Parts: sequence; C-alpha cells; structure tokens
Amino acid sequence: MAVSADVGNGKGLITIDLSNCNLAHSASLIRQACLDGGFFYVINHGIRQELFEELFDRSRTFFQLPLEEKMKVLKNKDFKGYTPLMDQMLDPSKQSTGDCKEGYYIGFEVAKDDPHATKRFFGPNVWPSADKLPGWKQTMEKYYQEALGVGRRVARLIALSLNLEADFFDKPEILEEPIAILRLLHYVDEISKPELGIYGAGAHSDFGLLTLLVTDEVSGLQICKNKDAEPQIWEDVHPLRGWHFSWNQVLTVLWSAFQLVIQGVILPSIFLSNMGII
Repeated sequence: MAVSADVGNGKGLITIDLSNCNLAHSASLIRQACLDGGFFYVINHGIRQELFEELFDRSRTFFQLPLEEKMKVLKNKDFKGYTPLMDQMLDPSKQSTGDCKEGYYIGFEVAKDDPHATKRFFGPNVWPSADKLPGWKQTMEKYYQEALGVGRRVARLIALSLNLEADFFDKPEILEEPIAILRLLHYVDEISKPELGIYGAGAHSDFGLLTLLVTDEVSGLQICKNKDAEPQIWEDVHPLRGWHFSWNQVLTVLWSAFQLVIQGVILPSIFLSNMGII
C-alpha cells in the first residue's frame, strides 16, 4: 500500500544557495536534508538559464527524431548512447512493463587511444550525426562540464557536513576522474496506472555519490523517505514556482550516501536531465 502526499512548491525541501559564503551553514543544511531523506534544492549554482533552455530544446529535438534514426546511436557496452522506450524496468516486483521513458547517456569523453578508454564507462561517447543535429554535441559537452562543476561544489559541502576536509572527494579515484553520466530522459505521454503495473519510472534508489536532477515544468517526480514504512508515504516534488528563480535555475540533488531514498516518476510528458556521479 502507498499513500501520496505533497511537499509543495519547494517548501518541503531544504534549499542550498551555492552563492552563500557561509559554508558551515550550507554544510549543516545539507546534513539536515540528507538525514531527513536525501533530497534538496540547489540554487545560484552558476549554470545560465540560457544553457538550460538550450539543453532541453536540443533534447526534445533528438527525441522527436524517427525511431530508426535514434536506433543508429543505440547504447554501447559503456552505457553511452540511446536507450529505447521501456528498455529499463526499475521495479520488477510491481511493474508489468518497462519504464515509460526513453533516454540518452553521455559520459566522460575519452579518446579511443587514451589508456583510460579501456576502463568501463569511459571511452568515446556515441553522438548523433552533426548533419541531423548540428550543435547538439557541443551543447551536451558544455552542460556536462558545468553540471560536473556543480557536483564538485556540492560534494565539498557534503564533505564539510561529515566533518571532513572540503577537498576530501577531490581525489583521482572519486571526483578528479569521476564516472559521471549525463542522462537525458523523455517520459512519454502515458498516464501511470499503478493498479496495472504501469509507471513512468518504477520505484528505485539511486546508486553512487550524488545525482543532480533538472526537469521541465511538468510535475511527476515523487520520493519516499522511508521505504520500510507501512504504508509508504510518497511525496510529490515539484519544480520551484513562485520564487524569484525560474524552474530552470534550480537543481534538485539526491545524495545516496546518507540513506537510500526511493524515487519514481508517475506523470507523462516530462523532459529531464539527470547527472549521476558514481
């Protein structure tokens, strides 16, 4: 059994302002947010609104291509490239079909002749034809680097919240050479029907160090802070509205190192950017 709730337009989640010079205060807020459930908003992170708009516009352009074109850049062994509709099933115990979403994975770009190219999740990315989507690769690479920079800044606050040195995660084996995956996700126009086992994305806990999440203005993300509760309480997480920040100036961060919070997507027609740092 599950019960739905609503955390409101940002009021139920802590907001971290990366322009705040009081790092100790920000670190204490992150600790509180992570102990409470693992989700928090990040504002004033430095990524321009225009880049978010370009990111989502180019994402839509790709997903609107005919399926035969998208299948030309199918995900490879290093999890880079296109993943078709219903390719993933995140909660097999409750789902009758795969997730009602398609995606595109972009990782750390490494040339074929680089020694690191043999490592899993490294190597060259898979890119759509520049003739079909001019400028697409350049936009994704720019956003990837900027989102990774935000991830490093958040990780420094996480380190401080654990009473560690701020640069604790800035090691070659962690964030200096991270396995960071940018996932472009498109949830199709299919209303979730839990009673039939149909979901936009099944319930799941992210793995890795942290996830930066940006969505369009369509609500649909839910979180369950206590997966062992009976009944489970599922809370709606909306894009921030009514603030002096627009939705696309806000990142929602899930940190999975404190505790595992379950998340899922239940509503249709959502475009989402997900940067996961393992």
